[in-house]
Amino acid sequence: MRGLAVLLLMLCAPALAQEGAPPQEEVVLGLSQNEVSISTDFDGSDILIFGAIKRETPIPDGPPIQVLITVSGPSVPITVRRKERRFGIWVNTDAVDVDSAPSFYAVATSASWSQTISDIEDLRHRVSIPRAIRSVGAPMTVQDSQSFTAAIIRIRKENGLYQRAEDTVDVSQQTLFNTAIRMPANLTEGAYRTRILLTRGGKVISQREAVIEVRKVGLERWLFNLSREQPLAYGLLSIAIAIAAGWGASAAFRMIRS
Repeated sequence: MRGLAVLLLMLCAPALAQEGAPPQEEVVLGLSQNEVSISTDFDGSDILIFGAIKRETPIPDGPPIQVLITVSGPSVPITVRRKERRFGIWVNTDAVDVDSAPSFYAVATSASWSQTISDIEDLRHRVSIPRAIRSVGAPMTVQDSQSFTAAIIRIRKENGLYQRAEDTVDVSQQTLFNTAIRMPANLTEGAYRTRILLTRGGKVISQREAVIEVRKVGLERWLFNLSREQPLAYGLLSIAIAIAAGWGASAAFRMIRS
């Protein structure tokens, strides 16, 4: 029995050592900027994401390494309502509460989606856009709750807030990689989580995270703070601006006519 136990230990030792060993390939991440400032003339920003793959051993044989990059904005709950035409008017009928949906989500890959990551790994790491949205349950009266999540994805894709760009990450000699993520003008303030995932044969072998801070500055920041801290003053200021704009347009029109 003792000899059998020693034999089993010898057979299991390589697997245990491999399990506890550090990964043979690790990602080193870089960002062109880690802060985005939203001002009155802000019309979007391109974030360059680049990095390298650090190895302690030669490049392994087998399928080539792939790189997958995600940028996720602050997640908030959202209520999605369905409108239907009843008696000649549009009314809200069903509603589904989505527990968490990122305000912005972009995912870029170095190859086609099926070559980059498997469905199991996508489910485990919540990489794709549908996986990034968390909707636990829906009312029993709603039979097609998935269509509400699909509606969020469709609308935010049209507004440039959800992006899926396959085969846009450039990988050089399985070591260096880079891509650019377009962040539109209609961004929400907060921390934008950036993830780099290395995959081989569809399986995630290493990942690294960083954060991009998006903040309003200048007049945008002042107006935002005023609306939150002094809503009465903000309302009076809005009325004054509207009156001044109306008076200015009327005066300009009279000068043109005269």
